[in-house]
Amino acid sequence: MLRRPPPLPPGASIAVVAPASAPRDLTTYEEGLARLQDTYDVRTAWTSGTERGYLAAPDADRAAALHQAIEDPEIRAIICVRGGYGGLRLLPRIDWALARAHPTLLVGYSDVTALHLALYARARWTGLSGPVVTEWLQADAATLESFEAWSRGETPALVDTFDASLTPLSRGIATGPLLGGNLAVLTRLVGTPFAPDFEGAILVLEEVAEAPYRVDRMLAHLQLAGVLDTVSGVLLGEFTTGDLDPETPTLSLDAVFDDYFGDRSYPVVTGLPYGHRLPRCTLPIGVPTQLQASDRDASVTVQSPVVTG
Repeated sequence: MLRRPPPLPPGASIAVVAPASAPRDLTTYEEGLARLQDTYDVRTAWTSGTERGYLAAPDADRAAALHQAIEDPEIRAIICVRGGYGGLRLLPRIDWALARAHPTLLVGYSDVTALHLALYARARWTGLSGPVVTEWLQADAATLESFEAWSRGETPALVDTFDASLTPLSRGIATGPLLGGNLAVLTRLVGTPFAPDFEGAILVLEEVAEAPYRVDRMLAHLQLAGVLDTVSGVLLGEFTTGDLDPETPTLSLDAVFDDYFGDRSYPVVTGLPYGHRLPRCTLPIGVPTQLQASDRDASVTVQSPVVTG
């Protein structure tokens, strides 16, 4: 049974937590935090001075901040400062019984994929793969409205309000929990006690600044681990390669995707407006979703809210 958090109306109390890295630029963070405070009651927020290398704070301190936000009955949502790296290090420290007793809306993406999937696997949380605090100042209206609609308890279309269109790679109809996020982070969970059961899931993936051979390697990992044979459908968001050496032989990302997904017996769809760049739709993690793909058209329909009624 899913443990859905309560909805997040304007004015509700939230905590701003940095479970991974500190912001690259403190001014950007502070400006995003100020805009967030225009909508919500920010009870606690990460502050500079605790950084440890590429981590926003030592592991014990980041885990304690997460636990404090979860156990506070007035906190409706935990909005992450940014991604970066560090979520995986927290998983052995999380009090899963506490999480099961106090479902809270976790908001973030990229490295936050580790927390979203582990909290779904171990505590049956639903969550929102949505904008982090460092994006709130520059986030466009469509990006923020997608997040706010999901957090209020609506089930908005994932594509319609964005300049994007879905393209089928493989035909079919499938229904299952929407699970996924950043490809690199997700692959690091496979084979650990914190990975969810992907059987029957609609798998959603995105990646940033990874060469095609690296994306190929990560997809090969999912194939060899049996993940790609057990899901019921795949949604591919935005993938970027960064700068490639023109002298180095390569496949295109499209060729890599066709190799792994072109002849699947389940629907595979590209073009989801979800990745590391704005504008971006917010994804409801863990909730039942239907994916349909024909020769020409594709659609994705989330079948229930991510929060309680």
